[in-house]
Amino acid sequence: MKKDILIVDDEDDIRTLIKAILEDEGYQVREASNSAQALSAVKDKVPDLTILDIWLQESDKDGLEVLEQIKQDNPLLPVLMISGHGTVETAVTAIKNGAYDFIEKPFKSDRLLLMITRALETADLRKENKSLKAQKNKSDHKLIGNSTAITQLKSQIEKIAPTNSRVFITGEGGTGKEVVAKTIHKLSGRKDNPFMVVNCAALHPERLEEELFGVYKDGETHKGVLELANGGTLFLDEVADMPLETQAKILRVLQDNKIHPVGTQDTINIDVRFLASTNKDLQNVIKSGGFREDLYYRLNVVTLNILPLRKRTDDILPLVENFLERFSQQTGQAKRTLEKKAIAKLQAYQWPGNVRQLKNMMEWITIMTPSPSQKAELSCDDLPPEFSSSKTPTPANQPRFDYTSQPLREARENFEKTYLRAQIKRFGGNVSQTAEFIGMERSALHRKLKALDISLEDAQDSTVKNITLINKA
Repeated sequence: MKKDILIVDDEDDIRTLIKAILEDEGYQVREASNSAQALSAVKDKVPDLTILDIWLQESDKDGLEVLEQIKQDNPLLPVLMISGHGTVETAVTAIKNGAYDFIEKPFKSDRLLLMITRALETADLRKENKSLKAQKNKSDHKLIGNSTAITQLKSQIEKIAPTNSRVFITGEGGTGKEVVAKTIHKLSGRKDNPFMVVNCAALHPERLEEELFGVYKDGETHKGVLELANGGTLFLDEVADMPLETQAKILRVLQDNKIHPVGTQDTINIDVRFLASTNKDLQNVIKSGGFREDLYYRLNVVTLNILPLRKRTDDILPLVENFLERFSQQTGQAKRTLEKKAIAKLQAYQWPGNVRQLKNMMEWITIMTPSPSQKAELSCDDLPPEFSSSKTPTPANQPRFDYTSQPLREARENFEKTYLRAQIKRFGGNVSQTAEFIGMERSALHRKLKALDISLEDAQDSTVKNITLINKA
């Protein structure tokens, strides 16, 4: 694919000359004669390289100001500065502001082409390095969060990881069960050996033995998942979906620590640590005959449960920051931030898809919201469509209360009690987050709770009731 180069210069003849030189070399060229056209062209499509004149006549911004804005939104975009009235001081300023290099007019075409080649090669290396770092961060799974639940989970993992105990990880879909499994492996003595994942729902009984145990075919043994994981860890993801035929064979492996590749009588001893996960109530699955009870007790030596995101709202802010940082690295853009009200709105949401849903949302924000130079801090209005409405739907099973049957003072007090209990429960008893969301000072909220005789424990245990005012004619 041809490299796309944007030429920004107020002189028509200079643009025409450079364009002719570059097109002869096979480059795709676009032109801009002022700062507004330049910024618009970059916004429409980020070029592979920009050639930018320092002195732009009849423009809102000069070349150095355009450079600063371009680099703010696209730090990996190489920019070559050109000028017929350049000074050493100007060149130094341009380089400090992120320009790749500086060239004075008039210039030789060979020198310009050499600088362009080097700038593009350097940019490609930087992008590749950024991509590799992003991939490392993506694979470098770690538990993010400051909640009591996550802190306790981390502590349990630190105790369990160094052992060879089998671990059963439970939790709703999207809570991070595989992250927990990888963390256990990473903190164990097996960390330098393979970590293999088996999607239990995708196992085919007719090909199971070949997939798990390997197969001897055409004079060659093809290793199965169990042998590939030898010395390391095997994670049975969503084990409740494993076919019954598969369960019997896995149970045998757990008992004997041996496998027999299909097509041979050879026995291979294996040393594999088994971790398993499920988002289902496995006791009910066992009762219905869908899972072997003996296999369950073989796998379930230690149980770790991950709470859903709606029950650990303290983790939302660090997760948001982590995901936004990760996506900014992947896209090469400056990192975005969310204002406090937007964070409070996220903390009040129920998150049926848990951490996976939050991650997808942060990727949506990175792609769909204004660039960091246009809006450094994003508000509630920049959240995805499902957050655009501040109204909370009323479940059919929630009771309605008629406040019009009470005197004003009593109705107002009952309303405030019900409302504050509901908000405190939303935020898991966190007074600071509750105060931020409802628009009160923290100290004022404490006084109000005391005046209404509301304890944090009672508020968290109380049923959240919908408050509806019934108008009478």
